[in-house]
Amino acid sequence: MKGLARNIENFSPNASWVKKIEELAVKSSKVGDSVFFSKAQFPWAAELEANWQVIRQELDQVMLHAEVLPNFQDISPRQQGIANDNLWKTYFFYAFGFKAQGNCDRCPETTRLLQKIPGLKVAFFSILAPGKHIPEHRGKHKGLIRYHLGLKVPEPREKCRIRVDHQIAYWEEGKSLIFDDTFYHEVWNETEDYRVVLFLDIARPMRFPMNLVNWLVCTLIGFSPIIQVARGNHESWEKQFEALTR
Repeated sequence: MKGLARNIENFSPNASWVKKIEELAVKSSKVGDSVFFSKAQFPWAAELEANWQVIRQELDQVMLHAEVLPNFQDISPRQQGIANDNLWKTYFFYAFGFKAQGNCDRCPETTRLLQKIPGLKVAFFSILAPGKHIPEHRGKHKGLIRYHLGLKVPEPREKCRIRVDHQIAYWEEGKSLIFDDTFYHEVWNETEDYRVVLFLDIARPMRFPMNLVNWLVCTLIGFSPIIQVARGNHESWEKQFEALTR
């Protein structure tokens, strides 16, 4: 199992077999193949939007400790290519089978809402400090859909944005932004305040048998070294954080 997980982790998006799987994923997709998706295609998003202020209240308590939250690359060293400073903070809830219990306990209402989402694979508060630019990059797995719920979105709007493929989008507080992260994308926060979204990766809804293939791939990712390293790093940080906040 671990050997397969290592192969899954290290695949190249340009490999022929990866492209074949992506083609099959698109053909089996219940939500089509788009850069952006509508909220109507993911019914659970409506409840998140209806409760965004509840989530925001828990986020506000987390943000009291923004300076000591872990940088993305502190949790996942593989992110060094797009996060090599202290301007992208994270607050994890879930990652491919791992539950950050302490963080979940501190945000019980957010956790309750997350537990209702079918196919949830990754969930965290993604916190971009003023001046942060995330350079162009792409996700590796067509079997995931990226979801952002705007929680704290500074003005002016044109200075806080995301480009996916050739399209520019802007976050709105309490609104969903859903896209396919296998398209190249980059992010800017050129404002003077934090931008925070609830960041989710969701298993792409697929027809049989690709839904089972996708489940297997996501399961293997959970066993991969990158997730196991991230889990260890998070657990170390959480112990330090609990000591600081007692």
